[in-house]
Amino acid sequence: MAFSEQEIKYLKLLSKKYPSIQKASTEIINLKAILSLPKGTEHFMSDIHGEYEAFTHIVNSASGVIKRRIGEIFKDTLRDAEKDGLATLIYYPNEKIRLVLKKETAIEEWYKITLHRLTKVCRSVSSKYTRSKVRKSLPKDFAYVIEELLHVDENQLNKQQYYDGIMETIISTGRAKEFIVELSALIRRLVIDRLHIVGDIFDRGPHPDLIIEELLKYDGVDVQWGNHDMVWMGAAMGSQPLIATLIRIAARYDNLSTVEDAYGINLLPLATFAMQVYKNDPCAAFKPKLTGDHSYNEDEIYMVQQMQKAIAIIQFKLEGQLIKRRPEFKMDDRLLLEQIDFEKYTIKIGRKTYQLNDTNFPTIDPQDPYTLTDQEKEVMDRLAKSFLRSHKLQRHLKFLLNKGGMYKVFNSNLMYHGCIPMTPEGEFKRVKIEGTFYSGKPLLDKYDEIIRQCYYYKQNTGDDSVGLDYVYYLWPGPDSSLFGKTKMATFERYFINDKETHAEEKNPYFTLRDQEELSIKVLNEFNMDADHSHIVNGHVPVKLKKGENPVKGKGKMIVIDGGLAKAYQPVTGIAGYTLIYNSYGLMLAAHEPFESKQKAIEEERDIVTDLSLLEKTSVRKRVGDTDVGIRLKEEIEELEQLLVAFRKGYIREVNEIK
Repeated sequence: MAFSEQEIKYLKLLSKKYPSIQKASTEIINLKAILSLPKGTEHFMSDIHGEYEAFTHIVNSASGVIKRRIGEIFKDTLRDAEKDGLATLIYYPNEKIRLVLKKETAIEEWYKITLHRLTKVCRSVSSKYTRSKVRKSLPKDFAYVIEELLHVDENQLNKQQYYDGIMETIISTGRAKEFIVELSALIRRLVIDRLHIVGDIFDRGPHPDLIIEELLKYDGVDVQWGNHDMVWMGAAMGSQPLIATLIRIAARYDNLSTVEDAYGINLLPLATFAMQVYKNDPCAAFKPKLTGDHSYNEDEIYMVQQMQKAIAIIQFKLEGQLIKRRPEFKMDDRLLLEQIDFEKYTIKIGRKTYQLNDTNFPTIDPQDPYTLTDQEKEVMDRLAKSFLRSHKLQRHLKFLLNKGGMYKVFNSNLMYHGCIPMTPEGEFKRVKIEGTFYSGKPLLDKYDEIIRQCYYYKQNTGDDSVGLDYVYYLWPGPDSSLFGKTKMATFERYFINDKETHAEEKNPYFTLRDQEELSIKVLNEFNMDADHSHIVNGHVPVKLKKGENPVKGKGKMIVIDGGLAKAYQPVTGIAGYTLIYNSYGLMLAAHEPFESKQKAIEEERDIVTDLSLLEKTSVRKRVGDTDVGIRLKEEIEELEQLLVAFRKGYIREVNEIK
């Protein structure tokens, strides 16, 4: 084998990591062994919408995988109640141990039994990984002890005393509680090898910040941005229309505490302004959708109504300014403030005129409806500064940029949140951006590029009004792949009672996706084998209670927005889907509503999950069959070339002298 000059340069660099035949050979052996291991389990979730407790329970339980594994391990040796208790302990170890300590009289015996059981579970879930990978996941304080327990056969007579001795020492030194907590966390980490979030972490529910904090703990995680995520990302970058949108939605869904308490955004200027300007306004259309988690008096609810109306009017003004400076967005139909007759309090939309249900617009100048008053401008400037200075929000934005994108291709699955904009004829819609037409995959690539350039340009220069306009467009734009509708009827829902104006026409994609042809077309567009690949989609809740099937296109597309957010559950009839892809195939888990973490712990209640097998492989998938396997095979090939270079004298070995 002859090497080019460029290849020799690369192999010399590689030899710095593997400086001898022995080390290169050892690595080849290790990598080839990894290729034969079973593929890790992937979990797919979408449209979490701030529902932290439900999200945490689904992830902690791995959509019921942990409970099923416990059932397999202990079969007839444990009662169902004992299996439930062990599963709950793994999900919530700290909380469960506190309850046990209150009622358990023989606590040392409980610790001993529990440690044995957890070790068996951990040994089972770690069996598909290399020792090296498991070692990297071990908690620092207990790494050596756990590794010993995982690789000791306690059934062997000569190891029984050693095994029991470790357990007794853990208990006698007062470290049993901490050990159980860490062992449970290790089990949870090992059960989910990769976590895919197919959009919409934010809005509706109260704790998107806690969800991201949880995701930050995962090495194997990716996020496909959703339209609600884009609102928060754009707001974090300083887009005033999206800042106004974010606060309006938070007020509407009783989540202002997320903005103020979780992210430290100062809402006092807005509250003060709203109470002054809308002092005697009933703000009837702006009642928040109270979840029952908060206890507000009438005055507090009224203040939220005033704030919501104030920021809604500001939002419509800022959007109007943006639409006027961006005629290429083709959103002139959203320039509604100029269509209001302020004498008759009617509005013209299309060819029809409708009566407004609200007649108080103290900050709108009929001759110049989109200009902010001085007070409104001051409120928005202060809010924008607060968003840009929120350390936590900026850290979360960085996470979403680093781990996220418009789509992801991974292990023969194509994931994206909304849609691929289509024409009624089933062709990819051509969208003009800065003088160039894009469609299909290049369109999503362009949107992704704009968002990243916007962020880094703003970081370096402090301004990027051009990019921020496009970030806004991805929220309500008619050709946004994240939105997928011709318009967002926010104004109509607030100010017009006639519900015909509330309708939002979906992109043809959402009708065509029932057909196998669309999935094949999309998969081919992303250079994927349509016979052996799937699309994982979110965004539009699947109305299971009305008979809708989450599996589309003869199994090639799976829609996993099942209504994890409480706001959507009356429509869907369930509380979310999780897609599970393990070495045996694809499974879809449909979850019943999650009552509460407290009940899950005290009553050992799990989410009721209906698990259905979508696709079973005839031969168990190995790491060698995955994207990771492809990369490992490339590394093996490079290392084999390095061996040739060593043996033919192109590169000298560096052997350690002992």
